[in-house]
Amino acid sequence: MKIDRLIAITMYLLNRETVSAPALAERFEVSKRTIQRDMETLNQAGIPIISTYGTDGGYFIMDGFKLAKRPIGTDDYINIAAALEGMLSAYDSKKVSMTLEKVLAASQGEERRIFVDFGIARESAAVNEYLPLIEKAVNEETPLLIEYVNAECFSTKRIIEPLVLGFMWYSWYLFAYCTEKLDYRLFKLPRISKCEVTGGIFTNKHGDIGELIKKALASDKRKVFNIRLLCKKEIRQQAIEYLHGEITEEHDNGDFIMTMTAPFERMWFSLLLGFGNKIKILEPEEIINIVKQKAEEILALY
Repeated sequence: MKIDRLIAITMYLLNRETVSAPALAERFEVSKRTIQRDMETLNQAGIPIISTYGTDGGYFIMDGFKLAKRPIGTDDYINIAAALEGMLSAYDSKKVSMTLEKVLAASQGEERRIFVDFGIARESAAVNEYLPLIEKAVNEETPLLIEYVNAECFSTKRIIEPLVLGFMWYSWYLFAYCTEKLDYRLFKLPRISKCEVTGGIFTNKHGDIGELIKKALASDKRKVFNIRLLCKKEIRQQAIEYLHGEITEEHDNGDFIMTMTAPFERMWFSLLLGFGNKIKILEPEEIINIVKQKAEEILALY
């Protein structure tokens, strides 16, 4: 319905600086001409939409404008409740729990048909111990002294300014400014062997944290491999489910070729070893040699 689209466009613009007409048209699956008419309608309704021209042109809402009431419906409350329950499955938070209670009361008892469970985030006792401490430090902008063990098992002590906690890639991560490296880093929480508050406050102004995270992730310098695998037909479903590759060739006997692109990670490499003789690596040679070396080391144990 048009009224729903107008409300959604208003919310979209309130959360952004300037959005071009083509971007709005693509987002709301209408023509650019329809977007222009929608802008006229919103202006007539008293919402101060400003349009600019040029390469960076588009629409934005005049600074200082706020909606007196946010039109959120029952479906919106249900979706918010599902997201909050997902957060609580990952870690205990009184603030999130209190917010969930409010949202559940506003959802009018509607049954939720979608749920998200991040219970895997609770599997490390040490991480569960540090989470409340780190969350408090993030909120209060308090530096932390951590002892960190990297992937090569080298341990260092650092003073960091913690900025954002996040759960991704099956683990908790902390995005922080490292006062030793004078740069931003992602720290994997299971690798933090010691964590304590140093006292004091942040000594740096960090600006837009969202942009800092994007820049840090974009600068990932890990080598990426293009891998080709010959897989037996009996592990087809497991290969699709766990390796997330693409089947590029089917053989008459049911076997298949799968390709995948990824940086070297213990997770998928361990999965390949776990499949045993059901998967043969065809390329690259570097990964083949690593598998041979690991196989020889395993045999040497027995």
